Amino acid sequence: MSAQRSVLFDAQGPRAQRITLGFNVLGLVLVAGICWWILAGLAAKGQLDAEHWDFLFTSRAWRNFFLPGLESTLKAAGLAIVTSVVFGLVFGMGRLSGLAPVRWVCTVIVEFFRAVPVLLMMIFFYLWLGGLGVVSPRQLPLYAVVLGLTLYNGSVIAELVRSGVQQLPRGQGEAGLALGLSRAQVMRIVQLPQALVAMLPSLLSQFVVILKDTALGYIITYPELLAAARRLGSAHSMLQALLMAAALFIVINVLLTALAGWVSRWLSSRTSGRTRPDATAAVDPV
Repeated sequence: MSAQRSVLFDAQGPRAQRITLGFNVLGLVLVAGICWWILAGLAAKGQLDAEHWDFLFTSRAWRNFFLPGLESTLKAAGLAIVTSVVFGLVFGMGRLSGLAPVRWVCTVIVEFFRAVPVLLMMIFFYLWLGGLGVVSPRQLPLYAVVLGLTLYNGSVIAELVRSGVQQLPRGQGEAGLALGLSRAQVMRIVQLPQALVAMLPSLLSQFVVILKDTALGYIITYPELLAAARRLGSAHSMLQALLMAAALFIVINVLLTALAGWVSRWLSSRTSGRTRPDATAAVDPV
């Protein structure tokens, strides 16, 4: 990466470094000024008083609102992440199929669900499954949220899989075919593991999108974290309850980022070869 940067960009000189430093300092001053202006406005309206924050640290708030809402959010996000990855792998590989009908069908399905808004799909499944009566009313919001998130984000992951495999050097696939592997084996053993490592940052971003989009479930009465914070805030202070919910979302995203970093290192160690010390050829002295 450093070599690539040196090719694309010239190193900054002393004058450019001073200009960059000046803009950085100016940006920090502006951010600090905006934060001070917001805090001053909140203090003037009494929003920073302890009486508006005490309820957040009571056992009732966590036992009846935050923890159940967090559990519902993690349940929906976890199910949607697993099903989206499965959907994305299946349809992403389908878009790379050598059979034209399979490739066309997978392309139509992926492009359709990428174009439909997530909220619209959640509402559709909520009304459709409710009308069919195949799901209990208590589980209906969860099914609608997971299905909506799966179809949209799975389609995005399918496109990531397709582009990740196509960006690999063609020689790797040709070498696998030369060794007698079938196209499916080349895809599964050679190309897909490398594509997963390469697209992991984009995949992580999509996982964060799934986690945040669970908040749309409150529109169809799913009791996720944001809905729980809104219920708690309606009885106390809405701003403080929403800020606590935002802090919990940030913590989850940080943990998800750390987990993705560990998985990336593990996959890199699994897919990269190691040179053995005794594998070097001995050269006879002349």
